[in-house]
Amino acid sequence: MKVVMVAVSSLDGKITRGSSADIYQWTSGEDAALFSSLVKKHNLIIMGRKTYEAARKKIRFSPGKLRVVLTKSPGNFKDKEGLEFTGKHPIKLLRDMEARGYERALVAGGGAVNALFLKNNLVDEVWLTVEPCMFGKGKSLVEGAVKTQLVLIGTKKLNKRGTLHLKYKVKSKA
Repeated sequence: MKVVMVAVSSLDGKITRGSSADIYQWTSGEDAALFSSLVKKHNLIIMGRKTYEAARKKIRFSPGKLRVVLTKSPGNFKDKEGLEFTGKHPIKLLRDMEARGYERALVAGGGAVNALFLKNNLVDEVWLTVEPCMFGKGKSLVEGAVKTQLVLIGTKKLNKRGTLHLKYKVKSKA
């Protein structure tokens, strides 16, 4: 299965501004359009519980598209059409999703989910939008120590402000 990790961060590597999880307060419309196009191209989107809770009002469900939310307490949530909650380890989750016919996954998680997928060598590409701002405080793109080598495969300037979209291939994937 091809796995693309997608994220938006400030220039100083923060995916939240301080403790606020609302990225829509500081990210560009161009990044929102890019993310929307990625969601349309992937029928499997994986995120963590905190990302789900921060974005759930913006999520639009559509037939044939599955969003999987990783959580330590899946019993606290109810699955519904197009939405599943699981406590499975990402390796098992991806195996199960492949068995169900999924070929591509978009990982749109927070720092913990991003780190979990990277540490287990499950990511093929990292697509990162860098917004021209700095916060100093906030959650990082990955939590904890992650040793992953990347190779730049593409860049694009998204707007006049200098928002950049960077595409990397994961070099160290097993």
